Amino acid sequence: MTTIKYFIDQNNDNPVRDFLNKNNNIKNKAFNIFNNIQKYGLISVIPHLKRMTGLPFWEIRILGKDKARIIYVSKIKDEILLLHAFKKKTKKTPSKEIKIALRRYKQST
Repeated sequence: MTTIKYFIDQNNDNPVRDFLNKNNNIKNKAFNIFNNIQKYGLISVIPHLKRMTGLPFWEIRILGKDKARIIYVSKIKDEILLLHAFKKKTKKTPSKEIKIALRRYKQST
C-alpha cells in the first residue's frame, strides 16, 4: 500500500490540490490513478509514470484531451509526495515547471 502526500507550503496552501480542483477532468483521471497507487502500488500505474531524466522526480502523466503532469518524489518507501501539477502544452517539460518542483522539494526536506 502506497501513501500519497501533498506538498503544503509555509502558508498552508496545497498547490497540487488547488490545481486539480480547478481542472475537473484532470482531477477525475488523477484520482483514478491515485486510487490505484494507494491500493496496488506504483507498479499498477506504470503506463502513467515517467522518470524525469537527471532529476529525483517522476511524472504522473494525465493523458487525453486535457493533458497534464503531476511531478512527485518518493523519499520514503511506499510514500510519494506530490510537488507540482500543470497542464502539458509542449512535448518537453518547461524548465519553469521543473524549477517550481525543485523549489518545493527543497522546502519539503
